[in-house]
Amino acid sequence: MSALPPLPCYLNGEFTELPNAKISVMDRGFIFGDGVYEVLPVYGGRPFRFEQHMARLERSLAELRIANPMNRTEWAAVASKLIADYAQSTGTGGQNGDQMIYIQVTRGVAMRDHVMPQDITPTVFVMSNKMSVPNEAVRRQGVACVTADDFRWEKAHIKSTSLLGAVFSRQISFDAGATETVMFRDGYLSEAAASNVWVVKNAQVLGTPNDNLVLEGIRYGLIEELCQQQGIVF
Repeated sequence: MSALPPLPCYLNGEFTELPNAKISVMDRGFIFGDGVYEVLPVYGGRPFRFEQHMARLERSLAELRIANPMNRTEWAAVASKLIADYAQSTGTGGQNGDQMIYIQVTRGVAMRDHVMPQDITPTVFVMSNKMSVPNEAVRRQGVACVTADDFRWEKAHIKSTSLLGAVFSRQISFDAGATETVMFRDGYLSEAAASNVWVVKNAQVLGTPNDNLVLEGIRYGLIEELCQQQGIVF
């Protein structure tokens, strides 16, 4: 197995590099997948819709009954330092490179028991990594996708670290040489393995309802705003 790259990260109050970041084997994120995550895109050194990402993180934490370990100012400070550290360590330039800030909060470390313990400290891990964006050829020509039944659980609105269902779903498209797996529940569109899905038809933009069966993408609100500005039926 290749060694992890020395990219900057943050773990439980300390800034370090990926090879040095360690957690307990009894962390409930490792044992149960008992945690949530958030992914914050960074374009040209600037976080994309930071407040909306923080709001979704707060909703996911509340669903799991995990107290938010930091306020938004503290989250912003951690993200800002990692953005700068990543740009410096990779030589991409402070305001030029695109990045992806990954945030993960688990319930914390405790002896294995299905019941949620109330007196433990959450584990907080944050890292920055390269973000790959579609090139112009892909935007013009599109990509191949496959379809599948949505066999995941019924709390898809939580951005949970328990992603085995999404892993299986994405593997379906990978095995078929396609880019994504578009999933359906009872004949109705839900979402893809790692994406929200939108349909443009008859001058309308169509998407799935915001309920417990899909994870609301941050671009959901942005697309709604853009449609309103342009007079497009949403």
